[in-house]
Amino acid sequence: MKRSELTAYLDAYLEIGAFEPLDRSLNGLVVAGEDREVTKVAFAVDACQSTFELAREQDADLLVVHHGLFWGSPIAVTSTHHRRLKTLIEGNLDLYVAHLPLDAHPQVGNNAVMAQKLGLGNQSQFAPYKGRMLGCKGTLEKPTSLDDLCKTLGFDKPVILAFGKTEVREVGIVSGGASDDVHEAIAEGLDVFITGEVEHQIYHEALEHSINVIGGGHYLSEVFGVQALMEHLNQKFGLSVVFVANPTGL
Repeated sequence: MKRSELTAYLDAYLEIGAFEPLDRSLNGLVVAGEDREVTKVAFAVDACQSTFELAREQDADLLVVHHGLFWGSPIAVTSTHHRRLKTLIEGNLDLYVAHLPLDAHPQVGNNAVMAQKLGLGNQSQFAPYKGRMLGCKGTLEKPTSLDDLCKTLGFDKPVILAFGKTEVREVGIVSGGASDDVHEAIAEGLDVFITGEVEHQIYHEALEHSINVIGGGHYLSEVFGVQALMEHLNQKFGLSVVFVANPTGL
C-alpha cells in the first residue's frame, strides 16, 4: 500500500495529533522522501544505529519505533545523529514514531497489552499525565505472586521491591520510566505497581506505604506496543511485517 495511506491510518488510529501538546517526542512520519509503495514494515522499540542496520537487513521500507530521534529541541546533524539520518536516507528506510500514543492506546498500547497478558479484570485508566491517562489498572482473577507476574510478562531480570502482600490482586501498570506514578498507585490502594525503571527516590515511599513495585526493564516493558501494532497492521492490511529485537538489558 502507499506509505501515505498507511501513515494516515496510523496517525488516526494512534491519535498522534492529540498527543502533540504533551509529548516531547516528535511523533508520526519523521524521516521520509517522496511517497511510495510500502511492502515490508519493521517494528522496534528504539531508533538507533543498530536498529536501523537490522531493519535494512530485513529489506524493510518503513520502520515504526516507540522511542524516536527528536525530543523537543533542535539537534545538530553531526556525529551519531548525522550517521543515523544518513543510514535511513541512503538505505531508503522511512521512520515513523509513536511514543506516548503507543503507551496510552487502549488496544495496542504497552500498558493495555500488559494488562491483557495478565488477564486483569475491571480494567480502567490509570496515572494521569498532563491531562491524559497513560496507564491502566485492574484486578487479577486470583492472588498471584510477584515472580509469577514477572514470568507472565517476560521480565527476566526484574527489579522487585517486595514491600507489600506476598500475593497480589490489585495492579497498576505504566510502562517505561514511570517510577513516580507509584504515588498514584499508593493513593488508589493498589497491591503492586508495574513499570519499566525503578528509581532510587521512590524506594522509601514504597517501603513506608507497604506497596510492591516491579521494574521489568524499560526496554522489556515497551516491546508490547510495537509488537501488538505490528500484528494489527498485518491482520488489517496483509502487510509483510517483522519485529527487530534489539534489547538493551535496561
